[in-house]
Formats: sequence, structure tokens, C-alpha cells
Amino acid sequence: MTPAPPVYGHRSPFPTRWNDDDVYGHVNNTVYYEAMDTAINTWLVRVAGLDRLAGPAIGLCVSSSCEYRASASFPDPLEVGLRAGRLGTSSVTWELGILHAGEDVPIAEGRFVHVFVDRETRRPTPVPATIRAAIERDLLAPTA
Repeated sequence: MTPAPPVYGHRSPFPTRWNDDDVYGHVNNTVYYEAMDTAINTWLVRVAGLDRLAGPAIGLCVSSSCEYRASASFPDPLEVGLRAGRLGTSSVTWELGILHAGEDVPIAEGRFVHVFVDRETRRPTPVPATIRAAIERDLLAPTA
């Protein structure tokens, strides 16, 4: 039995560009990482209220990975699906999918772990309350 595709609390457009394709004729792996990082941080700023320039806490990526299932090429319209797989005291494990626009089965699945740190000391600090509330409201993946 095939498992159900992941459900993402947020999806953002990821239009491919001419220069995203590599010499093999598909979107290069580095572009997927850029799209995932952009989706996370755009959501944090626009929805969760992260003040990336002056806020007391910032999220640093301490781990990332991506598994590729199928390819895409320019001019394929893609989307990035975003959800939070784990919400800890000072960290968030983001689960992401790269999908053909309007489809539910990811062509790539990524994972980023952000640790929130004090902007000045770079020591771990709790996930800011407004960000925690937005994650709990919009993105926390259901547990099995």
C-alpha cells in the first residue's frame, strides 16, 4: 500500500527560471535548497513575524537534507510545501516538498533544522512566542 502524500500547511510558488537547469537538462539540486530556504524564511517573515534585521532571536540552519524522487525542468511551474515536523524548545525541524504546481506528490523532499539563537551571543534561545504560535496554528504536522 502506498503511503498518503504529506500534507503541507503552507505552499508557495516556485517558478523555475531558464538558468535553473543544469547541463543535464533538469533543475539543479542547489536550486531546490534555495527554494526551500526561501520558502521557510518568507513564511517566517510574512506570517510568523520574524524580524530578520533587528529581532532579538534568529534561526540558524544546523542541518539540511534533500531526497530527489523525480526531476523538473524549466519552464515547469513548481511549488514548495512547508510544514513543521518537530517543534522543540529552541529548534524547529522543517519538512518540505518540492511539487509540480497543483499536485500532491513531492518530486523532492527536504528537511531543515533551525536552532533559534540570541542575535548577539549566538547562544540557543527559546523559539519566539509569535513564531511558536504561528507554527502550532499553521504548520505542525500531525503525529502518527
